[in-house]
Amino acid sequence: MSEAPQAATTDGTTPVVASAPAVPTRRLGRPKVRLALVGLVIVAAVGFLLIKGLGSSLDYFKTVDQALATKQSIGTSTFRLEGMVKAGTVTRTSTGASFEVAQGGRSIPVENHGSPPQLFKGGMPVIVVGHFRSSSSSVFESSEIMVKHTSSYIEKNPKRVKASDGSVN
Repeated sequence: MSEAPQAATTDGTTPVVASAPAVPTRRLGRPKVRLALVGLVIVAAVGFLLIKGLGSSLDYFKTVDQALATKQSIGTSTFRLEGMVKAGTVTRTSTGASFEVAQGGRSIPVENHGSPPQLFKGGMPVIVVGHFRSSSSSVFESSEIMVKHTSSYIEKNPKRVKASDGSVN
């Protein structure tokens, strides 16, 4: 076997064949995977915030019957309680008012800490915001009283809130 003749340079040395510079290999999938992960994290964060935000803004209320039926599971968590203020039970106190909220023959004693609205009186539908004093207590501690306008509210919800005698005002 004969070797291929090497080219001679003008100075008599053997030329060095230069190899092409090493080009770093680029993984085409890596930036796409990173972008997909960042997008997934952003979508998950936005979804979490939407669920949390909408969940807390959809503050629904419980009726007296619902609150009494689920008192053990509710415990001392804050919720809205809807019912009719039982006539003759409203007593103004130094810290607010105490009264009973009734529905369908059942009632819950309420102790409100704060200033009751001017329209607040017995025999009208209200929503009170608060919690049971303890999971075994029947006293509902309220921090806010929302008065429903009797005529318009009862007309729109005739089966929902009735006076303590069962009539619709």
